[in-house]
Amino acid sequence: MAYVIALTNQKGGVGKTTTSCALISGLTAKKKKVLGIDLDPQGNLGFSLGIEIEECATIYDAFKGQADLNDIIHKTPYGDVVPSNILLSGAELEFNRPGREFLLKDLLKTVGGKYDYVVIDTPPALNILTVNAYVASDALIIPMVPEILSLLGISQIKETIDSVKKFYNPGLNILGILLTKYNGRLNLAKEVHEMSESIAAQLGTKVFDTKIRSSVSIAEAPAHGESIFEYSPKSNPAIDYTLFVDETLKIIRKSR
Repeated sequence: MAYVIALTNQKGGVGKTTTSCALISGLTAKKKKVLGIDLDPQGNLGFSLGIEIEECATIYDAFKGQADLNDIIHKTPYGDVVPSNILLSGAELEFNRPGREFLLKDLLKTVGGKYDYVVIDTPPALNILTVNAYVASDALIIPMVPEILSLLGISQIKETIDSVKKFYNPGLNILGILLTKYNGRLNLAKEVHEMSESIAAQLGTKVFDTKIRSSVSIAEAPAHGESIFEYSPKSNPAIDYTLFVDETLKIIRKSR
């Protein structure tokens, strides 16, 4: 079965989707079979990889039982993707039946054998969609920007992770905290890095050695429907995300 990784942080603007795209495309470039799942109603993962998200069936249709997951997988140059759109925003109220925490896990059973990795992009909230991602995943990666408020947001994730591990998925691990939009020359970035090490220890994980530096190419690539590696291969983020993908694989190999 595929190894399932969810990118999570209930704070927006920390680079979850950018990191999801980089991980999907980076693993695909290493000849791995990869499926990306967009659980964010904003639909940015599919859009960023060139999918017309308003004109196709999405993960919402699969949750509703109106589409087979295999039939809504889009082939892209960067990996396979199941898109999302704004219809998924009503999930908290609409999917209220018993066992709703297992919707995604049950769907992945129908495709997991076809892939080496599944990468899930989660919404900036701790809701039923995020819980579904945690229940279906083997591991989490927590992107954060080196700001105090972002750090406080991470500490709030611990309660949800602990609950999921207690009731639904005891094998859930945290691969690490990834610092994004990083500028090591700033004192605040250095201070937050030190504090994030403390938070990571409380979560039983570590801060990735790799830090993702900022660049305008990060904002431009999605508009072209390209991965950062394709759009700007020599940019700082492309270099950093290459190292991040390698580090992720190394951590996974050690954890298995």
